[in-house]
Amino acid sequence: MPLPLLLVPGSLCTDMLFQAQISAFKGDREVLVGDFSNCHSIEAMATKVLSEAPAEFALAGLSMGGIVAFEMFRQAPERIERIALLGTNPRGELPEHVAVRHQQINNIAQGGVESLKTLVSQQLMPKYAFKSEQLLQLEPLVMEMALDVGTDEFINQWRALASRTDSWSTLKDIHCPALILCGVHDAQCNEKLHRDMALEIKHAELEIIEEAGHLSTLDAPEQVNKALENWLNS
Repeated sequence: MPLPLLLVPGSLCTDMLFQAQISAFKGDREVLVGDFSNCHSIEAMATKVLSEAPAEFALAGLSMGGIVAFEMFRQAPERIERIALLGTNPRGELPEHVAVRHQQINNIAQGGVESLKTLVSQQLMPKYAFKSEQLLQLEPLVMEMALDVGTDEFINQWRALASRTDSWSTLKDIHCPALILCGVHDAQCNEKLHRDMALEIKHAELEIIEEAGHLSTLDAPEQVNKALENWLNS
């Protein structure tokens, strides 16, 4: 029986982030999307996703999903047979970024949905899109996911990210087959960071996707699926 595949989405994302991966892999294995709603810390998010996961599984997380994946590995390494880390950051939050997150939380708490829309279009999309035609294609889906997640979960997620543990020291403890993947144009979690991560993990394969930014599963689904397939079958 093929190993179940557990996908953990990034902040303000839903299972639509992985629509191409779900479609590609659901035919030959169980594919699940982790739910970390109503949690106020990365630790609580990891605990919740683990509580709803199979006994053993292949784990793939993108962006915040990768940050949750690091904590899942710390809590239950024996259950994670393989790990894929896509467009993510094992470092703790910098003090200046913590201050920005707290200001964004205040803005959303006061301005509600309209402030969330503004944040997505003016602050997030410029980091996600790397060319104008891609922006036109990507923004409606990113906005739809963010509005589905909503303002309460935005606040939960931003607080969790602001207070997250630095996971760099965890990398050396990962001994299962690992995939490190990022887009060349990722302005959020850059290529050098992923190359450095791959050097820290003993059995890591590094995949750099040329025509992709931060949301590689949406930008280059076929290339990401091929990398995931190779990782699952390695």
